[in-house]
Amino acid sequence: QVQLVESGGGLVQSGGSLRLSCAISGSIFSIDFMGWYRQSPGKKRELVAGITNGGGSKYADSVKGRFTISRDNAKNTVYLQMNSLKPEDTAAYYCNLYFWRGGTKFDFWGQGTQVSVSS
Repeated sequence: QVQLVESGGGLVQSGGSLRLSCAISGSIFSIDFMGWYRQSPGKKRELVAGITNGGGSKYADSVKGRFTISRDNAKNTVYLQMNSLKPEDTAAYYCNLYFWRGGTKFDFWGQGTQVSVSS
């Protein structure tokens, strides 16, 4: 059973920084993609940042230059460093990973952590 547990959310002033962590447990041979999504009330969940098994990363235009995704394979943890935070970054942030096995996609989500940015 794969579990993802996020931490690091909180309340911060505009311009501040937070680092989110996602601890991954369970038996996983190889992960194809890990990412951070966010969702605020009344809006669709959106991809904020993602990193592939090959190390390639992608970011939403709104966070480029401010957020950085990274992974520590030894700790089975993926991070999201968020700098220069803005009130519009306020949302629940979710960790996600998926991998393919035998033609089937296995998709896992964390429970979410709230990030609130005050102006």
